[in-house]
Amino acid sequence: MTTHETTAKPGSPPAPKPASRVTTVLSGPIGRNLGLVVALALLCVIGIVTAGDRFGSIENLTTILRLASVIGVVSVGMTFVIIGGGIDLSVGAIVALSSVWATTLATQKLATDFHWIVMVFTAILVGAGCGLVNGILIAYGRITAFIATLAMLAAARGLAEIISQKKTQIVRERGFVDFFGGDVAGIPVLVIIFALVAVTGWIVLNRTTFGRRTIAVGGNAEAARLAGMKVKRHTALLYVLLGVACGIAAVMLMARTTAGTSTHGSLYELDAIAAVVIGGTLLSGGRGTIVGTVFGVLIFTTLTNVFTLNNLDTSTQAVAKGAIIVVAVLIQRRFATRERT
Repeated sequence: MTTHETTAKPGSPPAPKPASRVTTVLSGPIGRNLGLVVALALLCVIGIVTAGDRFGSIENLTTILRLASVIGVVSVGMTFVIIGGGIDLSVGAIVALSSVWATTLATQKLATDFHWIVMVFTAILVGAGCGLVNGILIAYGRITAFIATLAMLAAARGLAEIISQKKTQIVRERGFVDFFGGDVAGIPVLVIIFALVAVTGWIVLNRTTFGRRTIAVGGNAEAARLAGMKVKRHTALLYVLLGVACGIAAVMLMARTTAGTSTHGSLYELDAIAAVVIGGTLLSGGRGTIVGTVFGVLIFTTLTNVFTLNNLDTSTQAVAKGAIIVVAVLIQRRFATRERT
């Protein structure tokens, strides 16, 4: 009986060792999300150690979730745009314009005569309209996303100031405030809306043709075009989707503050982009995760809460957020290098 043995030829390089199953898992999406879970857990431990029951109370945890819900909805929409190879600097201004337009006297009178749902549709339509303008300028006008959305940032914020005359517009429709400011089985409605948006976003990204096309366009737009995809139309739709998310966030913010104002959504663009980057979505496009974005939002919101409970100023918070963003980008680049090799 003969046996066959596989031996390396003299002078040939040794065969690479196959990666272990654990290493493969940890280097994938599960490993990256696990890292986010650990980071969030560490923040919670720090909060309990430094602030005690003030941090660990049910009221405070509810507050964290309420604060995370509004920027979380915007971040889910931003995830799609960044995966698709774009960026949007105007989301905060769109939220402000949507909230102002939905709380004008004319809109609230219509809400009183018919139903408060008029205010909801108004905010969403304004957000979608702004997103459509962004999408057309970027996809068909061939203006870079940075410039087009920067122009929208200035225009939308300015229009919000003109409509409101730089005054705060109080929401007088009690049915609107009672519904969105209430809770279901002890869970705030705002948190439920965030959860529904996140779940819907995950399904669309991972289980639909739209999601697969988004990843393809972000990974290589020219290859996607040659494969028969309508890249321009899809890019425009991504910005409309983000505009709708901004409209929903405006509704939530109106309910939380019982007002619409041109100052709403200040720096939301930075917070949303930071949450998306922390969550593992590549700024260059082509890869991202809704679950990671949700954890990114929770990490930043919890960090802000811990700093506030410990009476640390906003400048220190900004420095900490900046450091976290830099670390996240460096980790992203390391993972990208490993995947290429």
